[in-house]
Amino acid sequence: MKTIHKIILPVSLGALGLLVFNSWSVRIPKGAAAVKNFDLKKYLGRWYEIARLDYRFEKNMDNVTAEYSENPDGTVQVRNKGYDYLKKVWNESIGEAKFVKDTTEARLKVSFFKPIWAGYNVIDIDEDYQYALVAGSSLKYLWILSRTTAIPESIRQRFLEKAKKIGYDTNELIWVKHNQ
Repeated sequence: MKTIHKIILPVSLGALGLLVFNSWSVRIPKGAAAVKNFDLKKYLGRWYEIARLDYRFEKNMDNVTAEYSENPDGTVQVRNKGYDYLKKVWNESIGEAKFVKDTTEARLKVSFFKPIWAGYNVIDIDEDYQYALVAGSSLKYLWILSRTTAIPESIRQRFLEKAKKIGYDTNELIWVKHNQ
């Protein structure tokens, strides 16, 4: 009986830790609000990464795209692709996204390494779903996306101002190069 307790306790604590970590990792930054009346059907398709706060999974990447498609079970397939200009190779990651609460609120959680999930919050989008500002779960993660490889200056300024008000250091943004 002692052996079972030695196994169950660490497994239970590990599961509890994972549950706490996952609930923390799908947050939205303080001061940010996800888009309401969000229309997933309009959001699906290809997006070009215009700018990002750099982090290890996208280090040294340009020509970065994200493609979203709906799975039969209502989840979203996320296909991220980018060119590592130092290693001279294309990298691709396929993950899954789910709504955190209501499907009309642009708060999702995304996983490329289940069971670990991360926050994906659309905090600004134009009415035609051509440009989006996406926040992660903290001030370490931010993306500006566009349906094309360029973005109008007015939208760029709108997104930068919003990000600054929330507390993002927009001077740290990497402006992604596209060769297309």
